[in-house]
Amino acid sequence: MPSLMVGGTTSSAGKSLLAAAFCRILARRGYDVAPFKAQNMSLNSFVTSKGKEIAIAQAYQAFAAGIEPDERMNPVLLKPKGNFVSQLVVMGEAVGDVDSRKYYGVKVEWLKRVVEEAYLSLAEEYDFVVIEGAGGMAEINLYERDLPNIHIARFARPDILIVGDIDRGGVFASLYGTYALLPDDVKPLVKGFVINRLRGREDVLESGIRELERLTGIRVLGVLPYLDYNFPSEDSLNIEEWGAEGTVGIVRLPRVSNFTDFEPLREHARFLSLNSSLNGCEVVIIPGSKDTIADLKALKSSKLGEEIVRKAGEIPVIGICGGYQIMCRELVDMGVEHGRIRAKGLGLLDAVTEFREYRKRTVQVEKRVNGNAVILDRIRGEKVWGYEIHKGITRASNPIFEDDGCASEDGMCWGTYLHGLFWNENVLRALGGYLGIKFRQKEDWADLIADEVEGRLDLWF
Repeated sequence: MPSLMVGGTTSSAGKSLLAAAFCRILARRGYDVAPFKAQNMSLNSFVTSKGKEIAIAQAYQAFAAGIEPDERMNPVLLKPKGNFVSQLVVMGEAVGDVDSRKYYGVKVEWLKRVVEEAYLSLAEEYDFVVIEGAGGMAEINLYERDLPNIHIARFARPDILIVGDIDRGGVFASLYGTYALLPDDVKPLVKGFVINRLRGREDVLESGIRELERLTGIRVLGVLPYLDYNFPSEDSLNIEEWGAEGTVGIVRLPRVSNFTDFEPLREHARFLSLNSSLNGCEVVIIPGSKDTIADLKALKSSKLGEEIVRKAGEIPVIGICGGYQIMCRELVDMGVEHGRIRAKGLGLLDAVTEFREYRKRTVQVEKRVNGNAVILDRIRGEKVWGYEIHKGITRASNPIFEDDGCASEDGMCWGTYLHGLFWNENVLRALGGYLGIKFRQKEDWADLIADEVEGRLDLWF
């Protein structure tokens, strides 16, 4: 089956957004299309309807294609935990932690087979597969083990488009250098370049575009402006792109994860370093973590942690997943993460979390709000949708859903395992009502980016 690959000159060049746009463009033309990324390294993940965990970007690309996400679209996911260690998720299931210094030597041949089988399965089912590469395509030190770029290019033989980010400078050198360093058997697959994130005048690029085309024999398909659609972030580097103002403060834990939960709040939210203060914050959120106990220790010993505890009751403090666990009275590790230890939590909630087994709970859920929690009390009795990705079981005295969460007696502090909570329109409306602001209504972002891309690029398909 035909396949199209979006490779990049660097990380954050715009591959994920462009792949989503191609998924929507092809779907609008009547094709059954699926996204695919052989291996992703991402802090932010999504749980499919079958309870499988994949990177959030591939879930959004599936939505753009008009289909349900599934584990074949991201067969290998690495979730960084720090100190060169990542959790390895294969076909939607966590299989253990791996040290990056040993990962390629031990796992790569097995993972090559996993990737090939997942791709072939999609190719048999769909008319088109849109492949997203990872990082820069020309990582010459990794070619024999580069699953998401060189290996899948050799296996699938897709038409390849290379995108470069002009906002960071040096776009002509990076496009030319990437193409020049590709293996000889991969170069013929490259069908075009795209210059992304232009903030200025396009006409000043004309002489550079002509010279790049002369040097490589590859067409520049077009230039895209800086598209501000807040496509879900993949790693903590993207946090730097968030604004420095906003009345919703999100704690930047050292091992923060799934902070895409808060993309709908982005216009009115900012990340708080552990050395910052709550000045100007009317709501504070403690997000998910890849290592709850380690992040609890870091937060408790910080200026920000002390201020959160001191001001709890004056402003709402909300914990999501790992943040919920951090707010508990006590955390008990039965040998899952840090050996057998007990840790005192922030003590903002009358709840205890126990880690008894490595296996995670990964499931999509729908729950009804029925507890006493500030902000959510505005939608009591209504349903919300989300998904859970966590180890640990929490016993709580004052749940906010029928089987999840906990609120303090005054309702000003509360937590839940529900990722995606703020993607619900009724929750956004409730938060906006509490803050006296109006959050931007959800746009049909996939059609918007597809219109931009289709209108500006001279596509060959």
